[in-house]
Amino acid sequence: MAITYNNLYLDIRQQLRRGGAGDPTLEARELICFASGKTREELFRDGALYMSPETEAHARELVERHLRGEPVAYLIGEWEFYGLPLDISDDVLIPRPDTEVLADQAIAWCSSQGECRVLDLCAGSGCIGLALAAHVPEARVVQGEISDAAIRVCRQNIRRNGLSARMTVLRTDALEKPSSNLGEFRCIVSNPPYIPTGDIAGLDASVREYEPRLALDGGEDGLDFYRSIAEKWKELLTPGGRLYFEVGAGQADSVLRIMRGQGFGDIQTVKDLHEIPRVVFGTLCAEV
Repeated sequence: MAITYNNLYLDIRQQLRRGGAGDPTLEARELICFASGKTREELFRDGALYMSPETEAHARELVERHLRGEPVAYLIGEWEFYGLPLDISDDVLIPRPDTEVLADQAIAWCSSQGECRVLDLCAGSGCIGLALAAHVPEARVVQGEISDAAIRVCRQNIRRNGLSARMTVLRTDALEKPSSNLGEFRCIVSNPPYIPTGDIAGLDASVREYEPRLALDGGEDGLDFYRSIAEKWKELLTPGGRLYFEVGAGQADSVLRIMRGQGFGDIQTVKDLHEIPRVVFGTLCAEV
């Protein structure tokens, strides 16, 4: 029996709600849009129309896969961050609203710096650097990433958002000392791997089974990348430049101490929408 887009949407939304989906309204809409090849506007416009049995079957298959744990972003191959459409694959982490707090803070400061170079380290999908480049017209952004597959996603997203003139991607290892050929930066931003190795097995299956371990594993205590970046990469910052980190729950004080020990001052923490300290940033003192 044929079903309209609206009725399928209501049915799937209820199914996702019963299954414990985080945002059943958004997820139902995105899955039906992908299955039907429609934009959000087209789905709203055509809501009273009947869909083909093939499209309905495809949508329901996607829902079943999602209810078994597969994230919507990987199912549809894209996600939105800071208002920007991004290509997403299982080679990169799915951008999360918490990371927009980091983007907010870095964008606000870089907007006051005039022409400046910014380094987005452990870039993944490139979401943070893309948000910076899109909202700070005078910034030139270098994205550093170790995974060749993630670098390909980064480059796709730069092209998709029309930012090729002010962005570039380089293969870099944040745990190693950087080459001086990279030049100087006014700002470094990073959402590095920060899950302690022993905690990965206890993560939700949607993260543990689908998101890349390389982007999750922060070493024994989850702090390996913070130590390395604060110590080895600060030499690329101009005096008075800033380092911005996203941190995991309960890590802010440890990261603050790491940064203070490496000569950063005026160190501040910023909470996310759940009142969890999510961003730590500081200014490189001139004498370091």
